Amino acid sequence: MMKKRWLPRAVAGSAALALGLTLAACGGSSSGGSGSGSFKVLVYGDATNTVEKQIVATFNKTSKVKAVLQTIPGADYQQKLQTIISTKQAPDVFYNWGGGSIAPFVKAGLLLPLDGMIAKDPGLKSNFLPSVFNSAVLDGKSYGIPMRGTQPVLLFNNKKVLADAGVSAPKTWDDLLSVVKTLKAKHITPIALGGGDQWPTLMWYEYMYDRVAGPGLFDKAMAGDKSAWDSPDSRKALSQLKELVDAGAFGKSYDSVKYTDGGSVSLVAQGKAGFELMGSWYYSQQQQDNPDFAKTGLGYTSFPTVSGGQGDPKDVVGNTNNFYSVMKKTKYPDAIAQFLKLMYSDEFVKAHMAIGNLPTTTNTTNFLSTAADPAYAEYQYDMVKDAPSFQLSWDQAYPQSASEAMHTAVQQFFDGKLDADGFIKAMQALPTS
Repeated sequence: MMKKRWLPRAVAGSAALALGLTLAACGGSSSGGSGSGSFKVLVYGDATNTVEKQIVATFNKTSKVKAVLQTIPGADYQQKLQTIISTKQAPDVFYNWGGGSIAPFVKAGLLLPLDGMIAKDPGLKSNFLPSVFNSAVLDGKSYGIPMRGTQPVLLFNNKKVLADAGVSAPKTWDDLLSVVKTLKAKHITPIALGGGDQWPTLMWYEYMYDRVAGPGLFDKAMAGDKSAWDSPDSRKALSQLKELVDAGAFGKSYDSVKYTDGGSVSLVAQGKAGFELMGSWYYSQQQQDNPDFAKTGLGYTSFPTVSGGQGDPKDVVGNTNNFYSVMKKTKYPDAIAQFLKLMYSDEFVKAHMAIGNLPTTTNTTNFLSTAADPAYAEYQYDMVKDAPSFQLSWDQAYPQSASEAMHTAVQQFFDGKLDADGFIKAMQALPTS
């Protein structure tokens, strides 16, 4: 599960899924993509689909080969993609998170390296921030073009709830524990958590581990050093997370709440919860679901610092961006190359800025003032620009084969079904390649 994990909530229905997965590319047999025909573009179903529809429509106005947009509801995206990727129903172009999310497809020889396209049009690489573009470079070859916006995870809040309780957004871990106590006493769930999706819970681990240990611990684990998970810093991070759960920060029914069906989103908007830790797409989700609240009531801040921690307070976690990857079997690589050029167009940047997303193109700074909320756009931009470390979400950095076991361990530790030793063993058992 940009989610993940930190993934925007799906708004497409199951009927759209059924329709989308039965659509087939038609016409055109030219390997170069000339003539007429169509190619399928598969994306994660959520509020950002409005932009993807707009960009597809723009492309189709001038191209003889048409792009056909298909969506899969967010909660089902990963599973359905895995199911169809090796079948005739596979798309030509598909949404992903780079890194570990596409590594198995690269290994299986399913993806088209994009270096040939880039050689013909260097702008497909040079118009994106290098640190972001490189998230989809595997074994020295490019397999993805950034296609949404950078997605740092922020601590969002309901400004009225905090004001009524006489508290401020926490700057330190101790501040957070104090705010939790105050809100709980007022019978308000301190922190909304879509635990039923599991991946939102993972965000708490990602930030806590970074703040306590810095990015080095996770880097060691990803490099195959399983001892990293059993280090003193790892145990300290787990201890402090347990302290937060035991303080009642998330209430008692968080496992029955989901982000993907709007449950946790509405808790914050309706003032039933004070905070929610979520990716930056949270703004566009609230803008879609609760526009008045998004405009005037939604606050945001960075994750609190941790006393004695080795992590830089400016470090961020999340998704560097989402990417379009291309299937090797496509009949229309030339048309797709023209489609991908739109991912750095002014129209693309302005459309994303209008819904609160922050593209990672080199021309983004030209349009910060046109964003739905310029202050929010500038906050995100500075946050990402100034971050010494931008750690990719754990379940996107790891191979997809590790996601289910990781999410289960994350949930079970919060639920008290696993102790620290159990969680550590679970993480040590995950495949890193």
